[in-house]
Amino acid sequence: MLETDKVFAGSIPENYDRYVVPLIFEPFAADLAQRAASFSPNAVLEIAAGTGVVSRALAPKLSAGASYIVTDLNQPMLDYAASQQAPDTRIKWRQADALALPFENAVFDLVCCQFGAMFFPDRSAAYREARRVLKPGGRFLFNVWDRIEENVFADEVTNALAKIFPNDPPRFLARTPHGYHDTALIRSELEDAGFSRVVIETRAEQSRASSPRLPAIAYCQGTVLRNEIEAREAGSLEAATDCAASAIAARHGPGEVAAKIQAHVIVAVV
Repeated sequence: MLETDKVFAGSIPENYDRYVVPLIFEPFAADLAQRAASFSPNAVLEIAAGTGVVSRALAPKLSAGASYIVTDLNQPMLDYAASQQAPDTRIKWRQADALALPFENAVFDLVCCQFGAMFFPDRSAAYREARRVLKPGGRFLFNVWDRIEENVFADEVTNALAKIFPNDPPRFLARTPHGYHDTALIRSELEDAGFSRVVIETRAEQSRASSPRLPAIAYCQGTVLRNEIEAREAGSLEAATDCAASAIAARHGPGEVAAKIQAHVIVAVV
C-alpha cells in the first residue's frame, strides 16, 4: 500500500457514501451488523468506520444499555459518518489509529471493522491492539475483499483505466482494497497476534446499479483511485470515468447492471 492510498479527502467522502456504499458496502454491512448483534455485545468498538455504513446498520440492533465507540483515522470520513447517523446517546465518535488504540486493556466485548484491514500499514500491530482491548472471550469481527478478479466492476474499471494510461496504469483497487485476500495469511497473522480461534467465510453478493455510469463514478471519483487518475493527467477524471462506464456498458448493457462482489468474513476469538 502506498501512503497516498489512505488519503480520503476533498469530495471523496461524499462521493464514497453516495455511490460506493450502496454499490458494494451495504450488503456486507448488513451481514456484519447481523453477525455482530448475534453476539449480544454490551461494549462495541468499531475501527476504520469510514462513512458509517456499519454503524447505521448495527446501532438499531444493539441493546438499550450498550455502548458503541465508532472510530476512524480519517477525520473527514468520521465527521461525515457522524452527520449521517441518527442521534444516539450510546454512540461516541472518536478519531483513533487502529495501530495505537486509545483505550484500556480488556474493555470491549466486540471489535468490528468493515473493509479496513487492507489499509492498515502494520496489520500485525492492529491485530494485537484489537486483541488487547478485547475482554477474554471477546470477538474481533471484520471483512476484507477477495481478489479483484472476483469483484467484477472493480476489475473492469481497473482494466479500462489501464488502456487510458498504458505506461502507468492506476492500480489502487488491485493493490489495496483487493490486495489482502490470502486466507492462509490472514489466519496466520491473527494467530500470531494471539487470537485462539479464527473462522473465515467467503461470501458473495451482488453489486447493483441503475446504469453503468454509477459504478464508474463510484470507483473513479469515490475512492482514492481518483487521486491516481488526477495525478497522471490533470483534467482527466471525467474522461477516465467515461471510459470505465463504457467498459461496464459493453459487458453488461446500457441499463441496470449487476455483477458479483466477494469478500472474506472473519471472526477471531480472544
